[in-house]
Amino acid sequence: MLSVALGATLALFSSFANADEYRDTLDGKPSAGAMAFDLIVVRPVSLAATVIGAGLFVLSLPLSIIQGERPSDPAQKLVVEPAKFTFDRPLGVME
Repeated sequence: MLSVALGATLALFSSFANADEYRDTLDGKPSAGAMAFDLIVVRPVSLAATVIGAGLFVLSLPLSIIQGERPSDPAQKLVVEPAKFTFDRPLGVME
């Protein structure tokens, strides 16, 4: 499970650099290549990161409660941020 999460994370970070190379610098809008790369590679990997993060959050929830931490802190980092990156940004925009 850990190796899958690590592999997904590495693939996600390596895709950011590749997608930025396709950005059209004249008007600041993403090119068709950046949009295609985002749709075919980045979105599925970030969706997998969201699912893995949700699983890790569920596993860490009992420990967070025992330690007295607010459950919203791990939820923000493990579930909400990857979900926003996956579903709440324009196609081809990596920022």
